[in-house]
Amino acid sequence: MSIDMLTIPAQCVTESRIQELDYNNIEFGKIFSDHMFVVDYKDGAWQNPQIMPYGPMSLNPATSALHYGQAIFEGMKAYRDANGDILMFRPVDNLNRLNISAERMCMPALPEDLFMQGLEQLLRLDAAWVPPTSGCALYLRPFMFATDDFIGVRPSATYRFIIFSCPVGAYYGQALKVAIEPQFVRSAEGGAGYAKAAGNYGAALLPARKMQDKGYHQLIWTDAKEHKYIEESGTMNVMFVIDGKLITPPVSTTILKGITRDSVLTLARELGYTVEERKVAITELVEAHKAGKLQEAFGTGTAATIAQIATIHYDGTDMDLPAVEGREISNRLATELDKIKTGQAPDPLNWVQRINL
Repeated sequence: MSIDMLTIPAQCVTESRIQELDYNNIEFGKIFSDHMFVVDYKDGAWQNPQIMPYGPMSLNPATSALHYGQAIFEGMKAYRDANGDILMFRPVDNLNRLNISAERMCMPALPEDLFMQGLEQLLRLDAAWVPPTSGCALYLRPFMFATDDFIGVRPSATYRFIIFSCPVGAYYGQALKVAIEPQFVRSAEGGAGYAKAAGNYGAALLPARKMQDKGYHQLIWTDAKEHKYIEESGTMNVMFVIDGKLITPPVSTTILKGITRDSVLTLARELGYTVEERKVAITELVEAHKAGKLQEAFGTGTAATIAQIATIHYDGTDMDLPAVEGREISNRLATELDKIKTGQAPDPLNWVQRINL
């Protein structure tokens, strides 16, 4: 399918809900833009792409995604630059990861031309929803789910893919207190931990709630075999600065290959920092903290970009880290990455795709 052959019909809203939005007080994930891009898969092909008003869908109670978990998603952001144009950050990389998730969950891949035309047309139609406010963005949620009306454990023959969006501010309003999880497991080797499958997040809710009940914002996952090695922090990749080196666990079948993670590591190397992708033992963090060498810790992800960690709890002890204001590496990376995303700095790696309005 060529992008030149695609024509996506659009049914526009009769009245925009943009007046509901206060650009100076945007709560994450609560207000949704006017339209959504929808395309269905049946008879072995993606068919009938369309843009329609954002709103409820009718589903059969036997819809297979509700029973057998064939559901995946992505998270992306679009920004507005000083000229008023819209900038998308690494959208094709998000599509590639979506298709990796689709393969793992036995779902069909989505063609790049269909994805990009639907995304660009949706953004042009809802351009007013991209916040001009510093620190804000339009969050984009592409997702796919099985739609067969069938009760039986097998891959669905039909699917629906949708992109909708919502203007967002900061995901976290403060530096985080996190606790290392000693019992529950996010994923195991050979599983689906590297896929953005809906069930991965559902299974994480109970352990996260237990930590929140103890006064922590999030948890740090450890390996499934021994609970000795750091994996992720909540829904983010996690990084540490130990004795001036930026250190993070390597991606694997148990760790999501974060696009923000890759961007941060690439930028850090470009800026001359020493970067190590290797196993990080809990004991290493404890010893580094005791020696005063655990200088920074933060999570990386689309929603939060860089989420500073103020405290790490382990085995009954809170390890408090240096003040966020004095952190050289993570603060510099956050600033430089934000400049690239919003068109304020050169983009030599072609991470940004511009939509001229």
